[in-house]
Amino acid sequence: MIPTRKRIFILLFLIATLGILLRILSYPRTQLVLKEEPHYRRAPGAPLPVLVTVFYEALCPDSKYFITKQLLTTYKAAAPIMEVQLVPYGKAHTTVDNEGKFIFDCQHGPTECQANMYHACASEVIDDALTRLEVVTCMIRDNRNPKDAMQKCTKQYNVENVDLIQKCFDSSHGSELMKLNGDATHALRPPVTFIPTITLDGSQGNQASILKDLFTEICKSAGGTAKAESICKNR
Repeated sequence: MIPTRKRIFILLFLIATLGILLRILSYPRTQLVLKEEPHYRRAPGAPLPVLVTVFYEALCPDSKYFITKQLLTTYKAAAPIMEVQLVPYGKAHTTVDNEGKFIFDCQHGPTECQANMYHACASEVIDDALTRLEVVTCMIRDNRNPKDAMQKCTKQYNVENVDLIQKCFDSSHGSELMKLNGDATHALRPPVTFIPTITLDGSQGNQASILKDLFTEICKSAGGTAKAESICKNR
């Protein structure tokens, strides 16, 4: 026969165990939802704009043609369904001197390095997306004197904080932006072989079609949203 003290101990143990089980069963559970990686994928009907990233050079004729003839006109027609990211660098190379400063060697010479940096600084300083693209398009039409081009184009489009663009260029920040652009360019897979290279949501597919008819490729990538359909059916 089990002693009274032992029976009491067993009873208390069973009551405690039952209490723990009841707490576990009644505890609110948080459902773990595994989200699909959003990068470079677009579900049908997704409202996100198509991210158009342009890897280019300021003195490259092909870059000039794409930005002036395709990018700006397409943005004006389809701004609600696209977002533009400009990466001026191209086939440049970055080294570091003995003082730790970045040195850039650009495909079309030192003037292109200067122009690339003005483009990078303008892209960071100008908040309005259309104005930013209009200024860069204006500059790339004639970048033989990058500083003059920046001053002329920012004046043409009524950019107020021009001094910030110049400060960016004159300071180490401009070099840092160029280094980051170089890192982003070199990170592309497959590696860059032609400038400009354009990615849509990170994908380099259909480069020939993108360079020739960006609007159509944006519409293909935008999905079947009502906004995309209303924009794309008009062309």
